[in-house]
Amino acid sequence: MAGEENRITQTEPTSTVISIDAMGGDGGIKAVLGGMDKFIRQHADIRFIIHGDKAAIKRQLKRRPELAARSKINPTQDVISMDDKPSAALRGGKKSSMWAAIAALKSGEAKAAVSCGNTGALMAMSTIQLRKAPGVARPAIAILWPSTNKQQYNILLDAGADIKADAQDLLKFAIMGASYARNGLALRQPRVGLLNVGTEEFKGRVELQDAARLIGTIATSSDFQFVGFVEGSDIPSDRVDVIVTDGFTGNIALKTAEGTAKQVSSLLKAAFAHSLFSRLGALFAYTSMRRLKNRIDPRRANGGVFLGLNGTVVKSHGGADATGVAAAIGFAYDLAQNDFAEKLTARVASGLAVSKDVLSNLDEAAS
Repeated sequence: MAGEENRITQTEPTSTVISIDAMGGDGGIKAVLGGMDKFIRQHADIRFIIHGDKAAIKRQLKRRPELAARSKINPTQDVISMDDKPSAALRGGKKSSMWAAIAALKSGEAKAAVSCGNTGALMAMSTIQLRKAPGVARPAIAILWPSTNKQQYNILLDAGADIKADAQDLLKFAIMGASYARNGLALRQPRVGLLNVGTEEFKGRVELQDAARLIGTIATSSDFQFVGFVEGSDIPSDRVDVIVTDGFTGNIALKTAEGTAKQVSSLLKAAFAHSLFSRLGALFAYTSMRRLKNRIDPRRANGGVFLGLNGTVVKSHGGADATGVAAAIGFAYDLAQNDFAEKLTARVASGLAVSKDVLSNLDEAAS
């Protein structure tokens, strides 16, 4: 006799299936399933495989019958905590919801995986199970950064997958970031910039100089524009669409921006509450302030995409609420529908072939 889980796992042939780690993140199962429930209201063709505590998931699904009808529960025993080291997670986490979420992607059951859990553990497990795409030495995390561009966001990578990156790594980041911009932001010819301490050609470390030379040489053949070096102030600007840097620098920039945004929000609240006239001013400015809040709301851009793996994995912020989780699922859904992982692999292979020719020609000229 078929069990309840088998009854709710019926999927349509045209459905896009997303694998969900329900146990990761600070908001727990309630926030994760709340985000899933928000997303399905606008998308009739999505289905889910939910990995985690069976009893807790079923309790949440009872309140969400439409989500239950589109979901399959895969019970798991263990949970990877935010404090677990990646090495420890790999050794003892093969019965965890995070491992199972990636395994469903690897087996072909799902087109993408989403987790709010431990970033280092998720990257380590994804790399072990999915393997790196041909030619990629270091995967990268690509995030969306609110900007003044018409698409409203720029892409920054690496945002913290690895603290190191040499010239060849930065070249591959540029190729992968441009591919993400084409598929995720619908930009036909993205503008790529290399983050540096200044825009002058002579500035920066040797690996940045070498990377700039390589990226500039292959840009045209790889269907993107290389604008050269960009500074930190350019990250949210309309000068560039993709910002390339190492994971150490990228993560510091991201955390600095998050802290600054929180500080500005607190200062604005304090300023508007300062006096009666301030509170009246806040009342008159309510509509504009609400529009500004929605424009820069980090939940709308929640989700870092792991680039350079044989599969699409989206890392949601650990503190994401239902709105943030829904945004992360939206990124995964859009990329899965565009066969992003396959296109990215082809782009990297093409770019690397061109870069090898460039290096060979440069070596011959030098000799």
